[in-house]
Amino acid sequence: MARKEFAHHEAVSALVREEEGGYSAAIAVKALDGMGAPRFHKILDGQKFKTADDADDAAALQLERLVNVDEDGQLSWAASAN
Repeated sequence: MARKEFAHHEAVSALVREEEGGYSAAIAVKALDGMGAPRFHKILDGQKFKTADDADDAAALQLERLVNVDEDGQLSWAASAN
């Protein structure tokens, strides 16, 4: 699990187990004041991973691109260099 801290929130790599099998990569966001449950944002739409470790590894790589979490807990990404 990778972690990044921002002004009002922390973000950690995570995963979501899918009902039809496999896992999706996700970023979990929680307020730094400790209030409220974490909010999970599925990332890498359409990609499913066979193992939890693979999904978490993919989420950790994407967490490196995360540049901000706003006051409402929404994610802001660095532009990709294509």
